[in-house]
Amino acid sequence: MVRIGIDVGGTFTDFVMADTQSGALSFYKVPSSPADPSVAIADGTREMLEHFGISAGDVEYFGHGTTVATNMVIERRGVKTGLITTFGFRDVLAIGRQTRPSLYDYSVRKPEPLVPRWHRLENKERLDARGQEVAPLDEETLEAQVRALVAEGVEAIAVAFLHSYRNPAHEEQARRVIERVAPALHVSISSDVLPEFREFERTSTTVLNAYVAPRMHDYLDKLCTRIAAVGVTVDPLTFHSNGGLLPVKTVNRLPVLTCLSGPAAGVVGSTVIGSRAGISEIITFDVGGTSTDVSLISDGRPSFTSDRLVAGYPVKMPMVDIHVVGAGGGSIARVDDIGALKVGPESAGAVPGPVAFEKGGTVPTVADANIVLGRLNPTTLLDGRMRVNRAAGVRAIQDLIAAPLGITVEEAAHGILRIATANMSRAIRAVSTEHGHDPVDFTLFAFGGAGPLHAAEVARECGIGTVLIPHEPGTMCARGILLADISRDFVRTLLAPLTDENWLGAASLIREMLAEGEAWLQSEKVLPEQRNFHLMIDARYKGQTHDIRVRIGGIEPGDQSAFVSGFHDAHRAQYGHDHKDRAIELVSCRLQAVGSVPKDIVHPVVRNGDPIKSGERDVYFGLGNGWLRTPVYRRDSLAVGTEFIGPVIIEEMSSTTVVLPEQKVKVDNFGNLLIEA
Repeated sequence: MVRIGIDVGGTFTDFVMADTQSGALSFYKVPSSPADPSVAIADGTREMLEHFGISAGDVEYFGHGTTVATNMVIERRGVKTGLITTFGFRDVLAIGRQTRPSLYDYSVRKPEPLVPRWHRLENKERLDARGQEVAPLDEETLEAQVRALVAEGVEAIAVAFLHSYRNPAHEEQARRVIERVAPALHVSISSDVLPEFREFERTSTTVLNAYVAPRMHDYLDKLCTRIAAVGVTVDPLTFHSNGGLLPVKTVNRLPVLTCLSGPAAGVVGSTVIGSRAGISEIITFDVGGTSTDVSLISDGRPSFTSDRLVAGYPVKMPMVDIHVVGAGGGSIARVDDIGALKVGPESAGAVPGPVAFEKGGTVPTVADANIVLGRLNPTTLLDGRMRVNRAAGVRAIQDLIAAPLGITVEEAAHGILRIATANMSRAIRAVSTEHGHDPVDFTLFAFGGAGPLHAAEVARECGIGTVLIPHEPGTMCARGILLADISRDFVRTLLAPLTDENWLGAASLIREMLAEGEAWLQSEKVLPEQRNFHLMIDARYKGQTHDIRVRIGGIEPGDQSAFVSGFHDAHRAQYGHDHKDRAIELVSCRLQAVGSVPKDIVHPVVRNGDPIKSGERDVYFGLGNGWLRTPVYRRDSLAVGTEFIGPVIIEEMSSTTVVLPEQKVKVDNFGNLLIEA
């Protein structure tokens, strides 16, 4: 039997298959199909199974990461959506927090609300801050509003009533009315999507969920149909932004949970692989075709956040904290109006792609620069399955970069890489230096198709001494999906000062969520011995507006003092100080329900024997070194303990590693490459 993990990227769709008996991994990669991602998933699955001689009936697990929901928001391709809210609150989406995206640049505008004002309607229902009814829901008005929205072509409705996080009764009543009047509409209620206080974020997240839900449902339907046609009989699981997997029925109801799905999987995989290698302080460096995604892992734990923007819209959901910049293999290089060389954030993507890929691309990219300089194979990629035309890349860089700047082709190509390196380095400083962490204390964990190409230079730029490159790094996010657990997050708002009585109230809320989590895991057929629960409380000092998440070990009265100590420690770690004499306010109680999956089967088979040198080629390493004759090795031929002194190129199906002159690279006991930068 086998387990399959898939990550859908902007340029390639990556596959990792694990044999459940031997633990051996198989890797595969196909071009993405942006118009319908399920096509590349199904076609790649079929090709991979045929290539490795596996029957589709032997697939017992099928998990995938996707950015379908995120892309719909970025490209504004969701459905026409309506909003039903409490009287007087229809403009919450437009007012927001009264902040600007760029403080000093008035040309940068906030994105227009996903629901126009004429589709934001009000009902005179009202709850007070304790959740007590002040005015009942006006069902007659609501029925008329729903009919009017349907007549306008609305396909989804979001319901966000004031204080519904305290009492969901009015929202649940509204959902029943909408489903009775217009059964075909998708309905998202905020007490289901995000039962937390803060009206703007709760409303925005609920609207986003409604906006993408119908088309996400269509995508998942196509995916299930296509993989069933391949012969795979198990239902697909979808990776969500907080580092776990969800079944189809949950994603259909809460698709907003999948924003930043794929990049989070790489962080989860890095955490597990780093732990196995004895490394707990990690900066992940995931470079794909479109972007560089960077995250920080400290003490073996990824960083999490609950406040992110997706295309400028707030999404208040627990998710792995990832910093994204527009710098990838497909990033476009150009000379601007004042004669300066620029790289990104625009990307050539999968189509038309880099010029050297000969899929219609006409402008040079970072990938073209790597091919021209010999860092990438100048004839084929993906183990020979993808042809490359170096001459086309040379012509594009000569005509559009080198000639306008009056420099040589290699100087132009190397300049493109230097600018890309600077952009990537800024992302690393954003998650480390800007949060009080010294990059010197961390290992750079490089993956993605282009991560190992740039990792050595980025590490030098940031002062990082060690780079770790896992086996087949271009499929790391897909591998991370095989290392992820099934999980779902639950939250309840408390908003009360920390007292003995309110601690008991928090314990009561957590017990409610524990029962809800148990029921959810049982519905997903997770065995009792595989169920785990992580408890957290968001808290703040009285008078503060922003809170800190604190893990707790228990909810008994005796656990209160441990929570207080943990809160002070967390505040000091984040802000550099604490105030032990100030009162603490409990904000929200959180629970993560986890269904564990086996992780000991997901490891590469490290071969023995002498390294296989597949050839040599001239590689350009900058003005100081120029063109150097550089040996090229196959990654899968490198035994444990193999060492080289750079320059060296190490190739594998999904990626290429560049080791700079005088750098040392070694294969560790788990098959990872360790570069001393």
